[in-house]
This record gives sequence, structure tokens and C-alpha cells, in this order.
Amino acid sequence: MTISSSLSAGVAGLNANATRLASISDNIANSSTYGYKRASTDFANMVITSARGSGTYSAGGVRATTVRLIEERGDLVGTGNALDIAIAGRGMLPVINEVSLGNALSDTPMLMTRTGGFRTDADGVLKTDSGLVLLGWPADADGTMPSFARDTISSLVPIVINTNQTAGDPTTTMNLGVNLPATYTLAGNTAVPPPLSVEYFGNLGTSESLEVTFVPVVPATGRSNQWTMEIRDSAQGGALIGEYGLTFDDSRGAGGTLASVTVISGGAYNPADGTLALTVAGGPLSVGIGKTGDPNGLTQLSDNFTPVQITKNGSPVGNLTTVEVDEKGYLNATYDTGFTRRLYQIPIVDVPNPNGLLSMSNMTYQVSPDSGSFYLWDAGSGPTGSIQGYSREGSKTDVAAELTNLIQTQRAYSSNAKVIQTVDEMLQETTNIKR
Repeated sequence: MTISSSLSAGVAGLNANATRLASISDNIANSSTYGYKRASTDFANMVITSARGSGTYSAGGVRATTVRLIEERGDLVGTGNALDIAIAGRGMLPVINEVSLGNALSDTPMLMTRTGGFRTDADGVLKTDSGLVLLGWPADADGTMPSFARDTISSLVPIVINTNQTAGDPTTTMNLGVNLPATYTLAGNTAVPPPLSVEYFGNLGTSESLEVTFVPVVPATGRSNQWTMEIRDSAQGGALIGEYGLTFDDSRGAGGTLASVTVISGGAYNPADGTLALTVAGGPLSVGIGKTGDPNGLTQLSDNFTPVQITKNGSPVGNLTTVEVDEKGYLNATYDTGFTRRLYQIPIVDVPNPNGLLSMSNMTYQVSPDSGSFYLWDAGSGPTGSIQGYSREGSKTDVAAELTNLIQTQRAYSSNAKVIQTVDEMLQETTNIKR
């Protein structure tokens, strides 16, 4: 009976608009929730009578479908915490629930989130206030990143930061910019430049030094423009680790620059980059003295011995001061000596259909058959965006639009209630016929 179908359609309308009201309420309630993705309720009609000219029509009603628009991206909001993390673009951060710590990741469902305010707990575990633990790939001791599988989370580990850690950075490269007196290679000269001591840092953060002496080659007549350079390592008890013959150019165009370097003992001289391959107690050390014709290395000008510029890498042992994440997802620790070390790399998780992910509490999501399989990308590579520290992703709720939808839903609900009231009155009239 068509009048009964009208009643059913009115009830379906009430249910559909009640569903839409629930999604609007959820959106408005989470208008200030970081990373919230709004829910959208769409209506679809249900057709019972489809034959043309049948003379009767039965109302099928309406069906409500609610989806979470996960693919929509909120605006980034700046914060004061270096480990407030958001993604500028596509992708998500890999996390697990705190209660899953201690279990093998292969037995733990991976969750994903778009943003999080991460801080260390008493054990140094990096997590949010809601108990989401950030995952990443661990770097090697020297800060390099090994290769990991991209289609599994088995290589990921919970990120742990020991705030009391110390670290040293051994010296591996050094550059000597020294001017030797041109007058010291004249016949009859008896002066010798003072020894040059250059500090470097060993593998254990200890302070060591290279003792460099320059001895002029004094001819019987004229000027030789030649020197003998000896390098000794304090970490080896002052042992000689390199001896070289230096000849300087005295032409008008390149006067005072290196003309040639002869290896007497020790590591080789590379004329392509002007470096000596020395071996100190802790391992190899590259010392730059300049290429031939290079005015920035060793020179022989004027009559003064001057260490013009001496640079080196490395640092003594330092205490951790800050931990920050860069755009590529590298988590870097900075120490009070200025040394920076890479600790972890945070990958970006991506799936073919983000809207097909299962929505969980705390703005987290899980892979489902509708979303497709996940893949772990380096941040900023492939389809993924970059990782932003000092940032959170804002809610995707537009309060003004939701309030407008609320008015429309209220009117539609009232109209469907009116349909039910009208059907009730008509059924009452039908009952009254018998009377």
C-alpha cells in the first residue's frame, strides 16, 4: 500500500537525517582537534517502483552513507615544540599504541597519523599524550642510514632519545693555510720557523695534536724556494707520520704558491684536491695543504711565518641539547659542542586510497582492503610531502559550513516528521470510514 510506503519513507528520512546530524555534531566537536578529518554524510534514494505507467508509486525512502574524508589536508599551525610534527603534502607518520611496546612489530598492527605532538617519557620513548609511539629506522653509529625494506614495518623501531647522552666527533679532515717566509730559503739564512701545533679530536673525544715543522732548504748561493715539512702525531708519542718536500713557484703569475710536493715518507699527496692521506692513531686523516698554484693552501710570501687559516672538522665530547626533525624525516641530535648526529629516519607511509583507511581513535588509521597496501617512502620523495617540525596540522572542520548543514538537517528532519504526522492523520481518516 502506497500510504504505508510513505510512512516508511518518512521514517527512513528521520534516520538518515539523524545520521547526518551525528556526523555534523562530530565535526563541530572536533573543530579544534589537531589532525581531525571531517565526516561527510551523503544521501542516496531507494527506488521500489520503476515501471512506467504503472498507475501507482511506492516510496522507497533514502539511505545515508557516511565517509571520513582522510585525503583532505588541514592547514599547518606553527608551535614551539621541535617534535611537534606534521606533513606538508601526502602521506602519514607510522605509530603504534603504547600498550604494544615490547611486542614484535610483525605481530603489532601499524597505525598511521597525520600529525602528533611528540615528547619523551621517563624512558626516553618519543610519544604523544594519547600514547602514540613514533616509529623510525635507526641510523648506524656514524649517522649513515642503511637500506631497509619498504613494504614491511619489521625494520621500524620505536624512537628512543636518551636526553643525558654524550657524543664526540672525531676529526677526519683538516686544512692548513700557512704562509712561510720567502727570505728563509736565501743563502746564508739561519732562521727556522717555530713549530706549528694543530689540535684534532680522537675517536674517544680526546684532544690530540699534529706537530708540524717546516725546515727551509738553504742553498750555498741564491734562493732555493724549497722546504721540508715534517708531521708528528702526539697520540703516537710524537712519531713521524709524514715527511714531504715542498717547492714553491717564484714566477710573476703564480709567485708564492706550491709548485710541487714530493713524498719522502708517509701518506700520498693527491694533486687533484691538494690533500695528504695521513694515518693518525685513530685512523685516516685527510690534511689539505693546497693544490699547485692554489693561494689558499701553503704559500711562501714576504718574510713572516703566519698561520693564515687552519680549519678542521670534529669536536670534543658534548652533551645533548636539542633534537629536531628536518624535511627529509631525519631526526638529528645537536650537542653543546655544535656537533650534529643523525639518530633516526622517519618514513612516510602512503596507500593508494587514503579515504579507504579504517578510522581509529586519536586521529589514527589502519590499512584496509579498500585502502590498498602501504609503502614506506623517504619524506619528500615519490608522491609524499615533506615532514615539518614545530608544526601541527589543524582540524579540517569548517564551523560555518557545518552550522549551515545543521540548519538544513534540522529543516529536513522536521519535514520528514511532518510526513509521518500527515500519514498518521490519513490512516486515522481511513479508520473513521468504518464508523
